[in-house]
Amino acid sequence: MRILLTNDDGINAPGLAVLEAIAAEIAGPQGEVWTVAPAFEQSGVGHCISYSRPMMIAQLSDRRFAAEGSPADCVLAGLYDVFQGAKPDLVLSGVNRGNNAAENVLYSGTIGGAMEAALQGIPAIALSQFMGRATETLASPFDAAAQHGAALIRSLLDRGIWTNDDYRIFYNVNFPPTPAAGVKGVRVAAQGFRRDSHFSCEPHISPTGRRYLWVKGGPQHGPTLPGTDAAANLEGYISVTPLRADLTAHDLLPDLEARLA
Repeated sequence: MRILLTNDDGINAPGLAVLEAIAAEIAGPQGEVWTVAPAFEQSGVGHCISYSRPMMIAQLSDRRFAAEGSPADCVLAGLYDVFQGAKPDLVLSGVNRGNNAAENVLYSGTIGGAMEAALQGIPAIALSQFMGRATETLASPFDAAAQHGAALIRSLLDRGIWTNDDYRIFYNVNFPPTPAAGVKGVRVAAQGFRRDSHFSCEPHISPTGRRYLWVKGGPQHGPTLPGTDAAANLEGYISVTPLRADLTAHDLLPDLEARLA
């Protein structure tokens, strides 16, 4: 099996090292693991691509590259430069430091990398590690992802639903903010919504007197509705959410058509 890895925390992120170990276990001794990751952190860029500017790519070692672009850019670079148009068997994006559950899905570069792979017709899984008080005292806060990641991916590859339609299914996996031994199991969960949390802007004055705005995230440990991703994570479960890039509100189409007729 040939696996392509990317992330949004950057080529030197510890979560990427965790993913490389997971992918090596999945690929096996006869497989290949390739990494094309951003040269610098690209958190929050979503599915952005560098359409209006070129990007540099550098080979760091055997099967390991850094690109000056987003995770989606890195997938494109992997497919059309590194692989010269050939397709890998699987794309894995992560392991992100912090959850990509609920509304974070819409901002996440980790999700963006997996989404681009799905749009290119390649099976893809995004993986993220929810952080919390229980992970702060661990030798590695990625313990849950490191210990359960390979088995979860194998389960999805063997028994997951993989479609061949235009907007293919890809998967969003979030590991709970617990040690690996505290993981209670796996739950298939819908994308949730944190009703009391949102991004905002906060002004700051620099030492030179200039006024800048910092984008500020909201609280991450508020529960979402039962049966949704963040709620499952906060209860100690790995959440698995099937996603599509199609943003159409299909349930509203007949009613809207009738209203506008």
